[in-house]
Amino acid sequence: MEPQGTITVARALGLPALRRGLPEVVSGQELLDRPVRWVHAGEAPNIAALLKGGELLLTTGLGVGPRPAEQRAFVRRLAERGIAALVVELGARFRALPGPVVDTARSCGLPLVQLHREVPFVTVTEEIHTEIVNEHYALLRQADVVHRQATEVLLRGGGVPEILRHFAVFAANPVFLETPDGQLLYAAGPGGTPPAGAADPLQVWEGLRAPRTAERPEPPAGSVLADVPGGGPGPGGVRARLTVLPVAGPLGPVHRIAAERTADLLAVVLLRARQEEELAARGRGDFLTDLAEDRIEAADAPAQARVLGFRPGPGAPLLPVVMRLVEDPRPLAGGGGGGGESWAALAHAVQEELAGVGVPVLLGVRLPEGRVPVLAGLRGATERGAVAERIAAALRAGVERAWPDRAGGRPPVVVAGLAVGWDAAGAELRHAAEAANAACGSPPDRGWYDVRSLDVDLLLWRLREHGDLAAFVDRVIGPLLTHDRTARPPLVPTLETYLRHAGRKAETARALHLNRQTLYDRLARIASLLGSDLEDPQTVLALGVALQARRHVR
Repeated sequence: MEPQGTITVARALGLPALRRGLPEVVSGQELLDRPVRWVHAGEAPNIAALLKGGELLLTTGLGVGPRPAEQRAFVRRLAERGIAALVVELGARFRALPGPVVDTARSCGLPLVQLHREVPFVTVTEEIHTEIVNEHYALLRQADVVHRQATEVLLRGGGVPEILRHFAVFAANPVFLETPDGQLLYAAGPGGTPPAGAADPLQVWEGLRAPRTAERPEPPAGSVLADVPGGGPGPGGVRARLTVLPVAGPLGPVHRIAAERTADLLAVVLLRARQEEELAARGRGDFLTDLAEDRIEAADAPAQARVLGFRPGPGAPLLPVVMRLVEDPRPLAGGGGGGGESWAALAHAVQEELAGVGVPVLLGVRLPEGRVPVLAGLRGATERGAVAERIAAALRAGVERAWPDRAGGRPPVVVAGLAVGWDAAGAELRHAAEAANAACGSPPDRGWYDVRSLDVDLLLWRLREHGDLAAFVDRVIGPLLTHDRTARPPLVPTLETYLRHAGRKAETARALHLNRQTLYDRLARIASLLGSDLEDPQTVLALGVALQARRHVR
C-alpha cells in the first residue's frame, strides 16, 4: 500500500515523463513502495556525498566508473545514503547495465531502473516535484480540516478529552497525553465497537508504553509524538506530550502534521491552572465509568487500574463509593468560562483530602453527570464502614474547599457500595451510582448512605419515568397533598413522623412536640381525608411507599 501523503517510486515511474523513457525495473521490484522525498540528476562519481536520502537519482551513468570495483562502490554508496531508487538512462554510457551494478543493487536492496529511451531529465524533475508539492499541499489541507474540527469541539464546550477522542477517531488509533516524564494523563480510543481482539487504550499503554527503565524507552516504531508547549517543568518548556501508537493501522505524514497542530491547540487549553490534575481525574472517571458499564473485562481491570496509579493489595476487597452533586452541575461542566477551573479545583481539593484516608484510592470525576466515583482498596471487609465514613468526610470537605460559594446549598450525596472483588466491582459501582441519583431527594442529614438502605428509593427512582408511579402517589396520598397546599397545619409531616415511629403515638407526639389529644385529632383528620385505617398493616405499607415515592415524582 502506498504510504499516505507521499510519492512512491512506483508512482513516479508511472508519471508521463518517465513512462516515455520505457522504464524497466532491473532490481528491487518489491521495494517500489519507497517514498520519494526529492528528485536529483547528476553524473559525478561522488554523487552520493551530495545526497541526503530519499532521492530518486537520475543519471546516464557517466559517473559510474569503468571498472567493476568502481561500479560496485558507486552503487553501494548510494544504497548506504538511503536513496529511494537509481534510474539510469541507457545510450550515452551503457547499452545495457553492467553486471556489477545490477548485482550490487540486488544485494543492497536498492531499486534499480533502466530507461530504454532518452527523456529530458528536467521534465522528469519538474513533473515529480510538482506531484510532491501537491501531495504536501493535500496533507496540509487535510491537517487543517482536522485542526478546524478540533477547534469547533473546543468552542462547543469540549475540553482536552473531547479533543483527544476526536483526534483518535481521525487517526483510527489510540491517542495518549502524558507528562514529560512519561506519566499518563489521559487515554482516548477511536470509539465505536472495537474489532474482535482489539485492546483497550489503557491495555495498549500498559503493554507498549508504560514499562520504565533507567532510561525512558523509545515508543514503538511508526509512532507519532508531538510536544505540547507551555513552559511546563519538562525540558525545553514542554508541558505534555501527545503520543499516537500504530496499533490498529499505520500512521502517515498527515497524522504527524495533524498531531503537531493538535498539540498546539492542547497547549492553549492547558494554560489554565491545574488542568493536568483535572484531566487525570477525568481519565480515571472514564475508566471507572467503563468498568461500571461493562466495557472493561474484570480480568483486564487490575492492570488498567495499575496504569492509573491504583494498586490495592493482592486479593484486597474493593469499596465503590459515589458522590453525587445534588445541585445542577452543568454551569461547572463546560469547557469555557470558569467551569474547567472549578472542576480542576474540585479534583485537586478532593484528591488532597483523600490522601489522609489511609487506604489506596482511585478518584475520578464525571463532569456531565456531576458525579465523582471512587474505588478504594480495603485491608479487610470488616473496615468497610469506617473507611466509607472517612471517604465521605473527605469528599464533602473537598467540595467545601473547592466551591466555598456553595456553602449554603445542599451538601452532596455520598453512597458506599458493598465490599467486593474485581469481578463484581463494576456492577457495584453502577449500583452505587444509581442509588446516589435516587438519594438526591432524601433529607440532607446523612454523612453517607449504605447502598442497602436505598433499595426502595432505587426501585422507585427506576420507576420515575412511568406515569403509574405518579398515579400511585396521587391515589394513595393525593387528598393529603391537596390539603397541605391550602390548609394549615400541614398533615404530611405528622404522617411521616407517625410512620417513622412505627405507629407509636407517645413517641410520635414527643417528636412533634404535640400533646396527645392534638396528635389524635390530626391522625383522625388524616384517616378521614384518605379514607384509610392507619392501624392496617397493608395501608401503612402503602402510605410509607407513597411518601417515599413522592420525592421522585415532584
